[in-house]
Amino acid sequence: METVSLGMILEARERLKKAVRSTDLVPSQILAIPGKREVFLKTECLQYTGSFKLRGAYNRISMLTPEERGRGVIASSAGNHAQGVALAAAKFGAKATIVMPAGAPLAKVAATRSYGAEVVLHGAVYDDAYAEACRIQEESGAVFVHPFNDPYVVAGQGSIGLEIMDANPDIDTVVVPIGGGGMASGIAAAVKLLHPEVKVVGVQAAGAPSMLESMRAGRIVTLKNASTIADGIAVKTPGDLTFAMCEKYLDEVVTVEEDEIAGAILMLLEKCKIVAEGAGAASVAAVMYEKFDTAGKVACVVSGGNIDVTTLQRILDQGLMKSGRMVRIHTVIQDRPGHLARLLAVISESGANVVSIQHDRTSSSSGIGMALLDLLLETNDFEHLSRVHELMKENGYPVM
Repeated sequence: METVSLGMILEARERLKKAVRSTDLVPSQILAIPGKREVFLKTECLQYTGSFKLRGAYNRISMLTPEERGRGVIASSAGNHAQGVALAAAKFGAKATIVMPAGAPLAKVAATRSYGAEVVLHGAVYDDAYAEACRIQEESGAVFVHPFNDPYVVAGQGSIGLEIMDANPDIDTVVVPIGGGGMASGIAAAVKLLHPEVKVVGVQAAGAPSMLESMRAGRIVTLKNASTIADGIAVKTPGDLTFAMCEKYLDEVVTVEEDEIAGAILMLLEKCKIVAEGAGAASVAAVMYEKFDTAGKVACVVSGGNIDVTTLQRILDQGLMKSGRMVRIHTVIQDRPGHLARLLAVISESGANVVSIQHDRTSSSSGIGMALLDLLLETNDFEHLSRVHELMKENGYPVM
């Protein structure tokens, strides 16, 4: 089967009604620009298993024969497809084996095991796990459930596009994260086949732009590296099915930087009260930082919310840096009693809050009788940060 038809997507939606949640399309005032754009968030982060991946996995496994289910299923995943396959397999009484990268977030590994699947950790990125899953599949005879390059998986993900347009037929642009391209191709097909005038924009992490590079080259390209905090879309090679469909149905593919993804995660958590993982926030980052023409009614697919707590803390710190609300400042003071207290009084007067201080009196760059300070400060925004710098300089403290 070389493509996915509208009929397949419509059938998948009916099949999924008893297994998945029709997630809300929520308006976002914080992302809107009066007179220019309205933004709506498709909250797949609130889907069962915390991700859209259950849709494709359930649709695929539902098509297996009893004999095939008896052999069990196997999949490779960075985490979300793993949980979708594990839960879907459990619903059909099939054994599931999931190969995940060794660096997969612990929360995703634990969640996958909680649904009854056997988890095998292998390799550094998704592509390594995929190769190992293929090897195990050949030995075991289990049915491979591909995370994106499968027509029934793509059709299942396409049901998201149907839900978006049903919820708001006036949507002008749908923004979708892209890893291997299963969700992007499914949503784009569903939207374009019913509403050809609607624009569909794909978003990749700048550190893993495999679909963008493939579309530019006109052929499938394998990246040497795929490095991004958005582990759910860190894919080095797109599928042939998804590549062909993305070429046909996507209007544009853009990339977002790591600090932009972090900024979107922070904004969603703080302003929208939505927990999103890096992949899930990529679509929002593309709108926040206007990577394309965002005019009109824009729907962003927040594809998942399965983020490890320790990873979330690091990303939030990066997001605070990006928004000017946390800053690291280097300065020097005289290495004598009372001088640190005077500097802290100046910072207090500025309204900034000291998070941490490193005091180094042995640094060769500070000079004899001086101490080098590394200050981590909380500030309100970039304007406040500028006032902190000015007040320090006025009081004789150089900002290095």
